[in-house]
Amino acid sequence: MLFFKRKIPLVHGAVALLTLLFVSASHAEIYKHVDAQGRVTYSNVPIKGATKLNLEPLTTVPGPRAKTSAPTPASFPKVDSDTQKKRDDTRRKILEEELATEEKLLADAAKKQSKEEIDLHEKNVSALKKELSSLK
Repeated sequence: MLFFKRKIPLVHGAVALLTLLFVSASHAEIYKHVDAQGRVTYSNVPIKGATKLNLEPLTTVPGPRAKTSAPTPASFPKVDSDTQKKRDDTRRKILEEELATEEKLLADAAKKQSKEEIDLHEKNVSALKKELSSLK
């Protein structure tokens, strides 16, 4: 149920009404009620003493369509599975070496009791472990 209770000028009321119409996905009947204190209420549910607003349908424009992915061009470079496996193994080795180095630096920082260095190396160790866990 949509309600807007507020003392609002005519222009604001029209803006609120148009907003209601744009937000609603399907056509709904809109009712306007003015109470004894002059507060205006717009609703999609009939209220005692409310008047039904007869509004012209709004023009709608469909959104842009999703783009379909283009096929890979024939000239796109391809890598055979052995070459890719070697690249993956090299990457894993580099990451493992970096992890070992960071763990050593973390231990050294802990000996110095340097909070900033400890935090930095803990973050690096965590990121490297995460990266290694995502490898095949």
